[in-house]
Amino acid sequence: MSPRFVRLTLVGILVATGLSVGAVATGAGASAPRQTTIALQGAAYTPKAPKGATDDYHCTLVNPHVSKSSFIVSAQFVPNSIEVHHAILFLIPPSLAATARADDRNGKGWTCFGESALPHSVPSLTGGGAHPSGARLQHEISNTPWLTAWAPGHGAEVMPTGTGAQLPAGSLVVMQIHYNLLRGDKPVRSKLVLHTVPASTPLQPLTLSFVVAPPDVPCPTGVTGPLCSRTAQLASVKQRFGASQAMFDNILELLCGRNPISPPEGTSTSCTLPTGGNDTILQVTAHMHLTGRAMQVVLNPGTPAAQTLLNVTNYNFDYQKTYTLPHPVVTHPGDTVGITCTYDPTLAQELPQLRKLPPHYTVWADGSSDEMCLAILGTVHGTYKA
Repeated sequence: MSPRFVRLTLVGILVATGLSVGAVATGAGASAPRQTTIALQGAAYTPKAPKGATDDYHCTLVNPHVSKSSFIVSAQFVPNSIEVHHAILFLIPPSLAATARADDRNGKGWTCFGESALPHSVPSLTGGGAHPSGARLQHEISNTPWLTAWAPGHGAEVMPTGTGAQLPAGSLVVMQIHYNLLRGDKPVRSKLVLHTVPASTPLQPLTLSFVVAPPDVPCPTGVTGPLCSRTAQLASVKQRFGASQAMFDNILELLCGRNPISPPEGTSTSCTLPTGGNDTILQVTAHMHLTGRAMQVVLNPGTPAAQTLLNVTNYNFDYQKTYTLPHPVVTHPGDTVGITCTYDPTLAQELPQLRKLPPHYTVWADGSSDEMCLAILGTVHGTYKA
């Protein structure tokens, strides 16, 4: 995977299986663009974890029936259940529609652990067989960019003034919902309300970029067990979520300039990546799991030009939100962005959801009992004009 952090397009639909779609046109005033409300209601889905796991990632294909290109200006996802750990929606371009329909199995959806909505969207990068490196995963992610994401406490996603998320005509959407079976395993029926305006509206496209760092957190002092080594825990990740997920953890280590065989470990992790430049950062979202305690995101860390974009000192998984910067921050070629996440591994022995599980070394993985260190940057290209 390239050291350049992946560009992701924010479009913003979060839905569930068996969706029905309704659209209502509304007018917000003589000078305001005509706004359309798309309501999507999901049928009930009962989550099922793989053997040895307590999480289910389920994807389904939906058609929002968008006949004309538009901008999404706000989206409200309602999980309707405490089992929902997070939800992500991916844009499916027409060129991948057939692949998506095949994966959807006549509306039944599919298991979709990982960062790619369509794992078969890149049949081969070398002319024969699956590509063994991170390049394959990078292409799969860029083929199906994120539309938007929801996590507990997030609330409605309202785009910054003068911006919108592009929704091209004829787009299909894959919805990925992460169900945490430590909270329950009852049928879940989620819904979404989406507000759009015509593509002719003079808005700047809002896009997402992410900054990541791989956690390598040992078991707390005095706590022992067969999973209290990184090697054993990566084997557990492979067993629960597949070989590609264990590989992804090592890709992150390489991305951050570490030796995946023996990366630095401790209760905090950091990574600095190039930004690409020529963008304006408007928003930052922090995402960790249940043992996350703090996150800091800094532009050009360790230099005289260092500028803190986000400093969350009391992270709470149940209250995740997008922070709009008080002043937009312009990036230039050569700039870098750094992320630092801090964890309290003793929470694994204290939190009701985690304390019944065997103690384990903590790495980046999809489970609610695993961890992540992810900052999502909402940006516009060039100068912000609002």
